[in-house]
Amino acid sequence: MPSRRTNNVELNKAIDSLGAAAQHVRNAVQGKLDGVRDAAAAELARVKAVARQKTGDAQVKVERVLKKAETRLHKVIVKAEKALDKAVREAEKRSAAAAPAADAPPPAPAARPMRRAAPKPAAAKKAPPKKATAKKAAAKAAPAKKAPARKAAAARKAAGTRAA
Repeated sequence: MPSRRTNNVELNKAIDSLGAAAQHVRNAVQGKLDGVRDAAAAELARVKAVARQKTGDAQVKVERVLKKAETRLHKVIVKAEKALDKAVREAEKRSAAAAPAADAPPPAPAARPMRRAAPKPAAAKKAPPKKATAKKAAAKAAPAKKAPARKAAAARKAAGTRAA
């Protein structure tokens, strides 16, 4: 709403000068606000740049650590593969060495030496020998019987004939 003008010239000049002064103050405050806004934007841009730089540095560090970890993992995998290959080669050698041994007849078991019976304490009276013991002693003293097939072969050989 327009202000009412008075007929007093001095008051009109004062009103105009106050309006101009208010305009100057408005422009000055607006300039200061723009300056503060620009300074804040510049500071924010600088902080963002520092944050990006730190983020980039951190990312570089993380990538460096990851690369080291990948290198170590690769070395361990290669080492494990070599160990596996070596173990497989050794197992193949063992199985190849064991195969001819498996084809051969198994070795005869070693004869265990006979143990002597511990001497018995002397008894006041000796007991008569048992019948079973006597039979065993007689069997050991008698020559071994030949198998029937061997008997027939021995008889033919003695006679000089061959079985057809």
